[in-house]
Amino acid sequence: MALSHSEREQFLAEPHVAAFAVTAGADGEDRAPLTVPIWYQYAPGGDVWIMTGRDSRKAELIRSAGRFTLMVDRLEPTIRYVSVEGPVISTLPAEREQLVEISARYLPADKVDGYVDAAWKEHGEQVVIHMRPQRWVSSDLGSL
Repeated sequence: MALSHSEREQFLAEPHVAAFAVTAGADGEDRAPLTVPIWYQYAPGGDVWIMTGRDSRKAELIRSAGRFTLMVDRLEPTIRYVSVEGPVISTLPAEREQLVEISARYLPADKVDGYVDAAWKEHGEQVVIHMRPQRWVSSDLGSL
C-alpha cells in the first residue's frame, strides 16, 4: 500500500542510511549507476541534502547528471520504503556546523565531537548538495 504524503515525508525524515544512486554514464553509454550508502538530512516539506567530497566521484556525477535518487527502507515493524528523486538546486561549500548536524543525526551524542574533528581534518574539502524531491515512490507492505 502506498504511503500518504505525510507518511512518506515523516519516514524520510527518520535517520535511515540511504541508498544513494546517480547515473554514471553519458548519453548513450551503457554504464551502471553509482549506488552507495549515504547519510542525508531531511525535514518534511523541505529539500534533502547530502555532504560529500568536493572532488569525489559522487560530486562529479551529480554535477553531470543534475539530479540524484535516495531510497530508504526498514524491515520492522513492517516492511516499508521511500524512494525520492529530484533535481539538484544548490551545491555549496560545507560548513563545520552542517557536519555536526548530520553526524548528530546518526551517531550517539558522545561520539559526535570526535567524529567531526577527525572527519573535518581528514575528508578534505566537502560540499553540501541540496536536492528538491520531485518524484516519490513509497510503500508499506505490512508485516508479511
